[in-house]
Amino acid sequence: MTVSASSKTSPITLVKACPAKTAAAQRWTTEQVQALFDLPFSDLMFRAQQVHRANFDANAVQRSTLLSIKTGGCSEDCGYCSQSARYDKGEGREELMELNAVVEAAKAAKAKGAGRFCMGAAWRGPKDKDLDRVIEMVKAVKDLGLESCVTLGMLKEGQAEKLADAGLDYYNHNIDTAPENYDNVIGTHNQAHRFDTLDKVRDAGIKVCCGGIVGMGESRRGRASLIAELANMETPPESVPINNLVPIPGTPMENAEPIDPFEFVRTIAAARITMPTSMVRLSAGRQQMDDALQAMCFLAGANSIFYGDKLLTTGNPEADRDEALFQRLGIKPLV
Repeated sequence: MTVSASSKTSPITLVKACPAKTAAAQRWTTEQVQALFDLPFSDLMFRAQQVHRANFDANAVQRSTLLSIKTGGCSEDCGYCSQSARYDKGEGREELMELNAVVEAAKAAKAKGAGRFCMGAAWRGPKDKDLDRVIEMVKAVKDLGLESCVTLGMLKEGQAEKLADAGLDYYNHNIDTAPENYDNVIGTHNQAHRFDTLDKVRDAGIKVCCGGIVGMGESRRGRASLIAELANMETPPESVPINNLVPIPGTPMENAEPIDPFEFVRTIAAARITMPTSMVRLSAGRQQMDDALQAMCFLAGANSIFYGDKLLTTGNPEADRDEALFQRLGIKPLV
């Protein structure tokens, strides 16, 4: 169902009228997504629950583990990231991990209940010799019976096909923020470069993991614009990580004002409604969230988390704390 920006039908009516299974085909304007944000909180949560239950088990959450396989020294200037060579002062730089160390980390993640293992490298993009080593890691992770995901930056011609041949399940490449806010966050490349890599990944037959970061000074309209950009991809991302900025000392965004917790939940709900069949992942910033806020995010439609003690460079709730929260909420692992 395609809806023009000039349609007089309200976005509230559209959500009620469109079956959840076909809503992904809808073209969402920023105004329509913002109208979702503007709903009374309980109404928005109700809508998100309707869509979520029509497409997923409402009491199941996927657990993924993220490992930084190459840390620091990145040439890009992303304003939120301590891995940029401009901000990390060389203190956290590490070379690409050895295969056996990655395999051991993947085994440990599986033993703790992770179903997907994600590997991230701080590069503008991988050199072919480094990609060959990552491909061996992908194959080893697959041999353990885990879903595989990598985030390696911008890909050159032919590299996505190599990853696909290795059996890679997901490639993560976030668009980060609304198009109109992108230049305020990153100066060394533009959002079109991101979409170029996403096109390569899609054309190679790899599933797309793509989301963004909120709390970087954007307005509510900016958050709505980000969600609209994601939802309006020709094929929406199968996995949508929603990150809550963790301000890191030394980066340009170290003094960013925290986003209101209810506004973050609204962002999760808007992602669920506009991308009904996607996995919506509660990602960075979870360590700063109490159990009640995380529970609201699950109620809003989040059905995937990063699981373990650390993300790329920031802390993450310990696995035991997550397990205890799941038991209190009656949540089971999605396998």
